[in-house]
Amino acid sequence: MDKDKVKGTIDDTVGRAKRQVGEWTGDTGKQAEGAAQQVKGKAEKAWGNVKDAVRDVQTDADREHQRKIEAERDRESEHVGSAPVKSHNR
Repeated sequence: MDKDKVKGTIDDTVGRAKRQVGEWTGDTGKQAEGAAQQVKGKAEKAWGNVKDAVRDVQTDADREHQRKIEAERDRESEHVGSAPVKSHNR
């Protein structure tokens, strides 16, 4: 999990709490502050999700590349022992 995702979750939660307290107390400034922090948190979470997705794609691509290298190595090792044997009949 990306650190931006974690930070975003925290900011979203804290912002939601601030907004709620502002609603209960009638403090519109606290409501606005909480809403802004929620927006910031949602943006951070979204950015973290993008970074996680890019990392996942890169990991998948690396695994596929490694699988292809190993398959090629296996094919090459199978061909090493399959060369025709020359007979030296005299």
